[in-house]
Amino acid sequence: MRLSPIFRLIAGITLIRLAFATTTGLGVDESYMVTSGRVLSLGYFDHPPASWWLSWGAAHLFGTEAPWAVRLPFILLFALSQVLVWRITCMVADRRAGFWAVLALNLSPVFGVTTGTWVLPDGPLDAALLGAALCLLHALPAAGRRALGWWAAAGLCAGLALFSKYSAVLTIGGAFFYLLTSRPHRHWLARPEPYLALILAVVVFSPVVIWNATHGWASFAFQGDRAAGLQLRPLMPVQTLAGEALFVLPWVWVPMMFLFVSAFWRGAIWPRRLLVWLAAPPVVGFALISAWSSQRMLYHWAAPGYLMLFPLLGEAVARRSDRAWVRGLFAGSAALVVVSLAVIATQLQFDWLGGRLSTIMRSDPTVEGLDWTSIGADLRARGLLPPGALVAALNWRDAGKIGHALGPGTTMLCLSSDPRQFGVAHPLSEYAGKDALLLTVDPAPAATSWFRSLQVLPSTSVRLDGRTLRTVTVLRGEALVPRP
Repeated sequence: MRLSPIFRLIAGITLIRLAFATTTGLGVDESYMVTSGRVLSLGYFDHPPASWWLSWGAAHLFGTEAPWAVRLPFILLFALSQVLVWRITCMVADRRAGFWAVLALNLSPVFGVTTGTWVLPDGPLDAALLGAALCLLHALPAAGRRALGWWAAAGLCAGLALFSKYSAVLTIGGAFFYLLTSRPHRHWLARPEPYLALILAVVVFSPVVIWNATHGWASFAFQGDRAAGLQLRPLMPVQTLAGEALFVLPWVWVPMMFLFVSAFWRGAIWPRRLLVWLAAPPVVGFALISAWSSQRMLYHWAAPGYLMLFPLLGEAVARRSDRAWVRGLFAGSAALVVVSLAVIATQLQFDWLGGRLSTIMRSDPTVEGLDWTSIGADLRARGLLPPGALVAALNWRDAGKIGHALGPGTTMLCLSSDPRQFGVAHPLSEYAGKDALLLTVDPAPAATSWFRSLQVLPSTSVRLDGRTLRTVTVLRGEALVPRP
């Protein structure tokens, strides 16, 4: 039985993604999530549990924290996201448009590379939001039990989205504003089905509320602070949108935004208007927040908004797909992405660029995409990592990279005023008076106040093919002294 073109596309790109996941190490955020997430919990300091549970489950299922293992659930979820984009586009337009929408999605770096491969909350978030959007497209024109079923499914998907990342509330809010402004579908606000969906979403999300209530609302406060502060920067929304354009791909972002604005300005049939309303809160919201927030806006935060616009883009491309410049643009984008992935993967395997990257950039990014396994091998050879060893670092980024390199047989502490999830998984108060191996990445900051005494041992290093990328100072700390 021959697979249809869309499923051949998804299967082929998934295999490429698996190869990339296998040949590259975990990034800083990925290492942090895998290491600090070794202690299973109803909630976590940074985000809701979905992505933490997925990486924890994969590591235990396969018996390894190797990149391919912990990334596999996210790669499979992105394959599901592609199917959902295709189905949504088929409802808005047709199968041909769906093919182009999925192809464009894979060529967009923020989706095709990061969301589609890495251990991040965005993978389960995007799949759940797309599931909710598809359910709404079915629910709004339906009646009776069929409508009830689709509304319930939409509520469950919305709950899973919230269970993945708090920013899902923006897209859910977009659905409410659509119902409020849509004359054909406003009557749903007077019916019980949407409120049943809301109740189901809250039930799915409730473990996160319970965890926060028992942990001083730490996670809510951490994320809420990102929109806090008052520092008027009227041009920052322009910079934010420009950064998002780079993450999406400028030649994808520009027509996408034209379709977005046109759907509001000129009006559109209801499925398209629903999608642009789902897109509007993340796209517009984060740009506006950047105008006053003292916190830096990360460009991928608005990605769920752009996700909802790929069906519109796929339809527009399908109408022009016979033009040479359109096919050339997609072919060139595909070549750019594949070559970029090949360069990254081979650099992390063979170090063929050597130290040339550090002369171009402020620092060599190779060290961030490389698993620091050389540290663990060296320390074990020196007998410094017995089973159950207590190891510490001075910030959550280094703690993640070091902890992943040393493996789950060690307990990783973070000696910092901002330990993130490490402070929840392993509170320092529980280890007061204990000895620990302290590893600090050069240049080593002062750490004497954390221990009664420190003994300097021979240093170790992060190495790739014989080249030293980072020197790591090794100290034996006696009697940990937690700070208040």
